[in-house]
Amino acid sequence: MADVPARRPARAARLRRVGDGEVELQYRVVHGYRRAFRMAGRGPALVLIHGIGDSSATWADLIPDLARTHTVIAPDLLGHGASDKPRADYSVAAYANGLRDLLTTLGIESATLLGHSLGGGVAMQFAYQFPERTERLVLVSAGGVGREVNPVLRLVTLPGSHLALSALRLPGMRLQVGLTVGLMRLLGTDLGRDAPELLTVVDALPDETARNAFIRTLRAVVDWRGQVVTMLDRCYLTEGMPTMLLWGDRDSVVPVRHAYGAHEAMPGSRLEIFEGAGHFPFHTDPARFLTLVEEFTRTTAPADWSRDHWRDLLREGHPGTTTAHGAVVERDLREASERSAT
Repeated sequence: MADVPARRPARAARLRRVGDGEVELQYRVVHGYRRAFRMAGRGPALVLIHGIGDSSATWADLIPDLARTHTVIAPDLLGHGASDKPRADYSVAAYANGLRDLLTTLGIESATLLGHSLGGGVAMQFAYQFPERTERLVLVSAGGVGREVNPVLRLVTLPGSHLALSALRLPGMRLQVGLTVGLMRLLGTDLGRDAPELLTVVDALPDETARNAFIRTLRAVVDWRGQVVTMLDRCYLTEGMPTMLLWGDRDSVVPVRHAYGAHEAMPGSRLEIFEGAGHFPFHTDPARFLTLVEEFTRTTAPADWSRDHWRDLLREGHPGTTTAHGAVVERDLREASERSAT
């Protein structure tokens, strides 16, 4: 299993740009629902999957640079952004299916998947369901490793959360939330490091339809005890698939210890820690993030999926843990037995 690289790649002096202006949203109707996405560039496909309450806009500053060497596709997941928000199945498995169908309509047969937070869980689920269409995995502060998650998200899963979220739209509440988040940032708290992104999530819930979709998505992966979906039980299936994990060491949403647990559970994976970053390392240090992603996709070959190899892995089952962090992984696996293995 690969060790954490000792030397960080050199940072670019500034972000490179491709053209002027933002990569605009496009739309496709799949199964009767409108799906929004951003698409740019030419070359091997790279799919960017955002986290809960977010949208493809979170990647807007990175897409032009990545599009120099890739065909970049950044969808708004169903229930998020400009995509439709029906009363639907918002499980990670459903999101993986929807992503497959959107990519099919766009003529993308296989891709490198880069997922953040919930999007990391969706990327992992996609790789499990459709390994023949997955070339590489880049998991950024991904969910689905341990039970721990920020208490605020656990509270939102409780009865009555609709009323609490509705209250955020009352006059003056946006200012109060902004002041509170700003204070956390001034105090140097981990949660305060992600203050701008937290406010973006609040602003992304303008009406009851958006709030309902957010809560349904959250309850599919989190309850009052923490994360309820796990990927640990089948991480061993990533053997032979190039995988990189990117995490902020001050992540208050998904703790950095989950990064080490996932690294131990995924054979041959690469782990990069962003010092001083929170839950959005690609916003904290976009230059380093771009350098790592571009170098990783350039220096690794796409996974060579084999039906025979897949069958052998399934028959052998989980190999267990004998590594330095094995005790952490074993504990997470025990917790995983109480969670949903989608």
